[in-house]
Amino acid sequence: MFNLNDSMRYFLYSEPTDMRKSFHTLAGIVRNAMGQNPCDGSVYIFLNRPRNRIKLLHWKAGGMVLYSKMLEEGTFTRPPNQENSVVQSMEWRNLVVMEEGIIANADSRKRRLDSLNKMRK
Repeated sequence: MFNLNDSMRYFLYSEPTDMRKSFHTLAGIVRNAMGQNPCDGSVYIFLNRPRNRIKLLHWKAGGMVLYSKMLEEGTFTRPPNQENSVVQSMEWRNLVVMEEGIIANADSRKRRLDSLNKMRK
């Protein structure tokens, strides 16, 4: 069963990430650049430079899970980096807000919503 919830810890990697990277390379970033253990049950979040793709790396019993999303229009809004470091702790609700585009540039949000409305027709 795939599941993420508010009881987990979430960490955003603040540097743009090449979205061709997969399990092993992202786990290497978690270990070497972020100084974390990729197998500790936390969720590690990566965005590409244009911020139209996101990947979440998560260890659960039995192995690693990689969630991925690519936007047709608009961008993911990066939360303000208050820590000024490569690792930014996030809360579940902030990840949901970022992924859903709730707090986004109004133009970006409009493009995303327009794209979804076109799909429904």
